[in-house]
Amino acid sequence: MSGSEPLLKVTDLSVEFPTDDGVVKAVRGVSFEVGRHEILGIVGESGCGKSVTAMAIMGLLPSTARVTGSIKFRGEELVGLKPREMRAYRGNKIAMVFQDPMTALNPVYKVGSQLAEAVRVHQTVSRKQARARAIELLEMVQIPQAATRVDSYPHEFSGGMRQRAMIAMAIANSPDVLIADEPTTALDVTVQAQILEMLMGLQDQLDHAIVLITHDLGVVAGMVDRMQVMYAGQVVESGTADDVFYSPRMPYSIGLLGSLPAHAGTLERLKPITGAPPSLINLPAGCPFSPRCPIADSVCESTEAQLVAVNEGHLSRCHHVKELNEMPEPLRLFEGVVK
Repeated sequence: MSGSEPLLKVTDLSVEFPTDDGVVKAVRGVSFEVGRHEILGIVGESGCGKSVTAMAIMGLLPSTARVTGSIKFRGEELVGLKPREMRAYRGNKIAMVFQDPMTALNPVYKVGSQLAEAVRVHQTVSRKQARARAIELLEMVQIPQAATRVDSYPHEFSGGMRQRAMIAMAIANSPDVLIADEPTTALDVTVQAQILEMLMGLQDQLDHAIVLITHDLGVVAGMVDRMQVMYAGQVVESGTADDVFYSPRMPYSIGLLGSLPAHAGTLERLKPITGAPPSLINLPAGCPFSPRCPIADSVCESTEAQLVAVNEGHLSRCHHVKELNEMPEPLRLFEGVVK
């Protein structure tokens, strides 16, 4: 990031959910910041805490959730705000594109009516002006015949068009920060590419910051400025996209990269990470990735690692950063591993 003050700064964020079986430690000590016109990618497999982090920022967690740490927008603390106070930020200064547009959009209201409502909640405009803005927003997200489709219901849109409508709703009030939570889930590859290209085009047009949450490393490649890898509720590696893609220094990141399909025409087998993530109710004493890690030792099993600097701006949560630095080909770490 540049030396300017970040738009969004998250510090030591933790989220817990009390349940009958125990306390679910969904997010543990997550920190990051994002500045204007910057794209931050947050990646990790399902259940690692990505979406809970986003929902905490938006103030959309249930009342039973225990949120600690700090979430600051332009230096103003959001943690602890009352729901009425949070509404001034949500959808206006920080907006979110949800995973499933079919459930996020109300099926009994026309798409244009829902867009117009998003505008009128935060702006003093007439119904006619709000409708005109809804048509403009649909045109911005490249929905054809926007003046006609504004009166369509969500079920009359394709999956890609519904996702575009959700993005239109998110940018309705020109927010400074846009959180996109799995924006291409359940879309085919060509539509995924169109949605991502559109997000980048809108960022150039509106000059906002984007937090892109995904489990798909292919989505963030070539798109994000910086990225964070999460596992078991924690950030386990962070740095520039080049740092994480070309010089990963956390075995989990290496495993994620190794499990990506190779280029067409090659005969290499996928190298999956064996095992499963730990229970967030009964976390192991040491590194939560140690049962699945090919280089784990007794220290890993007994002591949880801290984030340490690999180089400037590149952090890794691993006891074996030095060994990984000295390995000739760390990306081959999981080859031939059976655990």
